[in-house]
Amino acid sequence: MLDYDVEAARYDATRGGVPRARSAARAVLALVPEPAGTLLDVGCGTGLVSERLMRPGLRVFGVDASSGMLGAAAGRLGPAVVQGDCRRLPFADDSLDAVSAVWLLHLLPDAPAVVAECARVLRPGGTFVTTVDKDAAHDVHSDVDRLIAPFRVRRANDAASRITAVASEHGLRRVGEARFTGHGQGRSPARMAGDVQRGYFASALLLDEETSGTLVKELALLPDPEVPRGDPVYRLLALRKES
Repeated sequence: MLDYDVEAARYDATRGGVPRARSAARAVLALVPEPAGTLLDVGCGTGLVSERLMRPGLRVFGVDASSGMLGAAAGRLGPAVVQGDCRRLPFADDSLDAVSAVWLLHLLPDAPAVVAECARVLRPGGTFVTTVDKDAAHDVHSDVDRLIAPFRVRRANDAASRITAVASEHGLRRVGEARFTGHGQGRSPARMAGDVQRGYFASALLLDEETSGTLVKELALLPDPEVPRGDPVYRLLALRKES
Protein backbone atom coordinates (compact mmCIF):
# COMPACT_ATOMS: atom_id res chain seq x y z
CA MET A 1 0.00 0.00 0.00
CA LEU A 2 1.14 3.55 -0.68
CA ASP A 3 2.69 5.69 2.05
CA TYR A 4 -0.05 8.31 2.17
CA ASP A 5 2.00 10.70 4.30
CA VAL A 6 4.44 10.89 1.37
CA GLU A 7 1.75 10.67 -1.31
CA ALA A 8 -0.23 13.61 0.11
CA ALA A 9 1.87 16.23 -1.70
CA ARG A 10 1.01 14.83 -5.14
CA TYR A 11 -2.23 13.02 -4.42
CA ASP A 12 -4.74 15.48 -5.87
CA ALA A 13 -2.68 16.26 -8.97
CA THR A 14 -2.39 12.57 -9.86
CA ARG A 15 -6.01 11.65 -9.09
CA GLY A 16 -7.99 13.93 -11.38
CA GLY A 17 -8.00 16.97 -9.09
CA VAL A 18 -11.12 19.09 -8.67
CA PRO A 19 -13.14 17.64 -11.60
CA ARG A 20 -12.91 14.11 -10.19
CA ALA A 21 -13.62 15.30 -6.64
CA ARG A 22 -16.60 17.37 -7.76
CA SER A 23 -18.04 14.41 -9.66
CA ALA A 24 -17.71 12.18 -6.58
CA ALA A 25 -19.22 14.75 -4.21
CA ARG A 26 -22.24 15.37 -6.42
CA ALA A 27 -22.95 11.65 -6.60
CA VAL A 28 -22.62 11.24 -2.82
CA LEU A 29 -24.94 14.16 -2.11
CA ALA A 30 -27.53 12.81 -4.53
CA LEU A 31 -27.81 9.76 -2.26
CA VAL A 32 -28.00 11.66 1.04
CA PRO A 33 -31.57 12.73 1.87
CA GLU A 34 -32.23 16.29 2.94
CA PRO A 35 -32.19 17.58 5.54
CA ALA A 36 -28.99 15.98 6.80
CA GLY A 37 -27.29 17.93 9.56
CA THR A 38 -23.97 16.08 9.84
CA LEU A 39 -21.85 14.00 7.49
CA LEU A 40 -18.58 12.22 8.26
CA ASP A 41 -16.22 11.55 5.35
CA VAL A 42 -14.22 8.47 6.39
CA GLY A 43 -10.77 8.24 4.83
CA CYS A 44 -11.13 11.87 3.76
CA GLY A 45 -7.54 12.13 2.51
CA THR A 46 -6.70 15.68 1.44
CA GLY A 47 -10.30 16.78 1.91
CA LEU A 48 -10.78 17.61 -1.77
CA VAL A 49 -14.03 15.61 -1.94
CA SER A 50 -15.04 16.51 1.62
CA GLU A 51 -14.84 20.22 0.85
CA ARG A 52 -17.27 19.74 -2.03
CA LEU A 53 -19.74 17.92 0.17
CA MET A 54 -20.32 21.07 2.21
CA ARG A 55 -23.64 22.82 1.66
CA PRO A 56 -26.00 24.99 3.73
CA GLY A 57 -27.44 23.00 6.62
CA LEU A 58 -24.86 20.20 6.37
CA ARG A 59 -21.83 20.11 8.69
CA VAL A 60 -19.05 17.97 7.21
CA PHE A 61 -16.38 16.21 9.28
CA GLY A 62 -13.36 14.30 7.99
CA VAL A 63 -11.29 11.52 9.52
CA ASP A 64 -8.12 9.94 8.17
CA ALA A 65 -5.20 7.96 9.57
CA SER A 66 -2.53 9.85 7.62
CA SER A 67 -1.11 13.00 9.17
CA GLY A 68 0.19 14.08 5.77
CA MET A 69 -3.26 13.86 4.23
CA LEU A 70 -4.85 15.64 7.18
CA GLY A 71 -2.45 18.53 6.82
CA ALA A 72 -4.02 19.26 3.45
CA ALA A 73 -7.55 18.50 4.64
CA ALA A 74 -7.25 20.93 7.56
CA GLY A 75 -6.68 23.73 5.08
CA ARG A 76 -10.03 22.91 3.50
CA LEU A 77 -12.18 21.85 6.46
CA GLY A 78 -10.44 23.53 9.37
CA PRO A 79 -11.00 21.98 12.82
CA ALA A 80 -13.64 19.60 11.45
CA VAL A 81 -10.91 17.08 10.52
CA VAL A 82 -9.45 14.61 13.00
CA GLN A 83 -6.81 11.90 12.83
CA GLY A 84 -8.25 8.50 13.58
CA ASP A 85 -8.57 4.84 12.68
CA CYS A 86 -11.54 4.06 10.44
CA ARG A 87 -11.99 0.85 12.45
CA ARG A 88 -12.43 2.87 15.67
CA LEU A 89 -14.08 6.12 14.67
CA PRO A 90 -13.80 8.91 17.25
CA PHE A 91 -17.55 9.58 17.26
CA ALA A 92 -20.33 8.45 19.58
CA ASP A 93 -22.95 5.83 18.80
CA ASP A 94 -25.95 7.07 16.79
CA SER A 95 -24.45 10.55 16.45
CA LEU A 96 -24.28 11.29 12.71
CA ASP A 97 -26.85 11.75 9.96
CA ALA A 98 -24.66 10.50 7.12
CA VAL A 99 -21.31 8.78 6.56
CA SER A 100 -19.38 8.54 3.30
CA ALA A 101 -16.40 6.39 2.31
CA VAL A 102 -15.11 7.18 -1.17
CA TRP A 103 -12.27 5.06 -2.64
CA LEU A 104 -11.54 3.49 0.75
CA LEU A 105 -12.94 -0.02 1.25
CA HIS A 106 -11.06 -1.55 -1.70
CA LEU A 107 -7.81 -0.88 0.19
CA LEU A 108 -8.84 -2.74 3.34
CA PRO A 109 -8.90 -6.52 3.83
CA ASP A 110 -10.91 -5.84 6.99
CA ALA A 111 -13.49 -3.66 5.23
CA PRO A 112 -16.32 -5.31 7.22
CA ALA A 113 -14.92 -3.76 10.41
CA VAL A 114 -15.13 -0.32 8.80
CA VAL A 115 -18.70 -0.90 7.65
CA ALA A 116 -19.59 -1.94 11.20
CA GLU A 117 -18.07 1.28 12.59
CA CYS A 118 -19.92 3.43 10.06
CA ALA A 119 -23.16 1.73 11.09
CA ARG A 120 -22.37 2.30 14.77
CA VAL A 121 -21.96 6.06 14.48
CA LEU A 122 -25.02 6.54 12.25
CA ARG A 123 -28.28 7.55 13.87
CA PRO A 124 -31.35 5.43 13.03
CA GLY A 125 -32.51 6.57 9.61
CA GLY A 126 -29.03 7.81 8.70
CA THR A 127 -27.35 6.97 5.39
CA PHE A 128 -24.01 5.32 4.62
CA VAL A 129 -22.66 5.98 1.10
CA THR A 130 -19.63 4.08 -0.20
CA THR A 131 -17.84 3.24 -3.41
CA VAL A 132 -17.87 -0.45 -4.31
CA ASP A 133 -16.27 -2.61 -7.01
CA LYS A 134 -13.54 -0.03 -7.61
CA ASP A 135 -11.26 -2.29 -9.62
CA ALA A 136 -14.08 -3.08 -12.03
CA ALA A 137 -14.37 0.63 -12.82
CA HIS A 138 -11.04 0.43 -14.62
CA ASP A 139 -12.15 -2.40 -16.91
CA VAL A 140 -13.14 -0.07 -19.74
CA HIS A 141 -11.60 -2.37 -22.34
CA SER A 142 -9.14 0.05 -23.88
CA ASP A 143 -5.90 -1.21 -25.42
CA VAL A 144 -4.07 -0.11 -22.27
CA ASP A 145 -6.51 -2.02 -20.04
CA ARG A 146 -6.13 -5.17 -22.13
CA LEU A 147 -2.37 -5.14 -21.60
CA ILE A 148 -2.71 -4.46 -17.88
CA ALA A 149 -5.54 -6.93 -17.18
CA PRO A 150 -3.45 -10.14 -16.84
CA PHE A 151 -1.35 -8.52 -14.10
CA ARG A 152 -4.09 -6.79 -12.13
CA VAL A 153 -4.64 -7.85 -8.52
CA ARG A 154 -8.34 -8.64 -8.19
CA ARG A 155 -9.39 -7.48 -4.74
CA ALA A 156 -12.82 -8.41 -3.46
CA ASN A 157 -12.57 -6.19 -0.37
CA ASP A 158 -15.23 -3.80 -1.69
CA ALA A 159 -17.36 -6.21 -3.74
CA ALA A 160 -20.93 -4.89 -3.71
CA SER A 161 -22.36 -8.25 -2.65
CA ARG A 162 -19.92 -8.47 0.26
CA ILE A 163 -20.50 -4.93 1.47
CA THR A 164 -24.28 -5.26 1.20
CA ALA A 165 -24.25 -8.51 3.19
CA VAL A 166 -22.03 -7.11 5.94
CA ALA A 167 -24.09 -3.91 6.08
CA SER A 168 -27.25 -5.95 6.54
CA GLU A 169 -25.72 -7.65 9.58
CA HIS A 170 -25.35 -4.21 11.15
CA GLY A 171 -28.81 -2.90 10.39
CA LEU A 172 -28.06 -1.14 7.11
CA ARG A 173 -30.45 -1.68 4.21
CA ARG A 174 -29.58 -0.85 0.62
CA VAL A 175 -31.71 2.05 -0.63
CA GLY A 176 -30.02 3.29 -3.79
CA GLU A 177 -26.95 3.63 -5.96
CA ALA A 178 -25.26 6.05 -8.33
CA ARG A 179 -22.33 6.20 -10.73
CA PHE A 180 -19.85 8.96 -11.46
CA THR A 181 -16.92 9.56 -13.77
CA GLY A 182 -13.36 9.50 -12.45
CA HIS A 183 -12.16 12.45 -14.48
CA GLY A 184 -8.48 12.42 -15.35
CA GLN A 185 -7.95 8.73 -14.56
CA GLY A 186 -7.89 7.41 -18.11
CA ARG A 187 -4.17 6.84 -18.66
CA SER A 188 -2.29 7.16 -21.92
CA PRO A 189 0.18 4.38 -22.85
CA ALA A 190 3.09 6.72 -22.06
CA ARG A 191 1.73 7.68 -18.63
CA MET A 192 0.96 4.07 -17.76
CA ALA A 193 4.47 2.99 -18.80
CA GLY A 194 6.00 5.72 -16.63
CA ASP A 195 3.87 4.72 -13.66
CA VAL A 196 4.82 1.05 -14.06
CA GLN A 197 8.51 1.95 -14.21
CA ARG A 198 8.23 4.02 -11.02
CA GLY A 199 6.51 1.16 -9.19
CA TYR A 200 3.39 3.26 -8.76
CA PHE A 201 1.14 0.20 -9.10
CA ALA A 202 3.13 -1.99 -6.71
CA SER A 203 0.04 -2.96 -4.72
CA ALA A 204 -2.32 -3.19 -7.70
CA LEU A 205 -0.30 -5.15 -10.27
CA LEU A 206 1.60 -8.41 -9.90
CA LEU A 207 4.85 -7.52 -11.63
CA ASP A 208 8.47 -8.53 -11.21
CA GLU A 209 11.41 -6.83 -12.88
CA GLU A 210 11.17 -8.94 -16.04
CA THR A 211 7.41 -8.68 -16.58
CA SER A 212 7.50 -4.98 -15.73
CA GLY A 213 10.06 -4.40 -18.47
CA THR A 214 8.05 -6.44 -20.96
CA LEU A 215 4.86 -4.54 -20.15
CA VAL A 216 6.58 -1.17 -20.61
CA LYS A 217 7.84 -2.28 -24.05
CA GLU A 218 4.35 -3.43 -25.08
CA LEU A 219 2.81 -0.16 -23.94
CA ALA A 220 5.35 1.71 -26.07
CA LEU A 221 4.06 -0.07 -29.16
CA LEU A 222 0.47 1.14 -28.75
CA PRO A 223 -0.80 3.90 -31.05
CA ASP A 224 -1.26 7.50 -29.87
CA PRO A 225 1.06 7.08 -26.89
CA GLU A 226 0.21 10.47 -25.36
CA VAL A 227 -3.58 10.20 -25.74
CA PRO A 228 -5.47 9.31 -22.51
CA ARG A 229 -7.92 6.42 -22.76
CA GLY A 230 -11.47 6.45 -21.33
CA ASP A 231 -12.05 7.55 -17.75
CA PRO A 232 -13.30 4.94 -15.26
CA VAL A 233 -16.88 5.10 -13.99
CA TYR A 234 -17.22 4.40 -10.27
CA ARG A 235 -20.19 2.91 -8.44
CA LEU A 236 -21.70 4.14 -5.16
CA LEU A 237 -24.13 2.32 -2.88
CA ALA A 238 -26.42 4.01 -0.36
CA LEU A 239 -27.42 2.04 2.74
CA ARG A 240 -29.83 3.31 5.39
CA LYS A 241 -29.73 2.41 9.06
CA GLU A 242 -33.01 0.92 10.15
CA SER A 243 -34.83 2.48 13.07
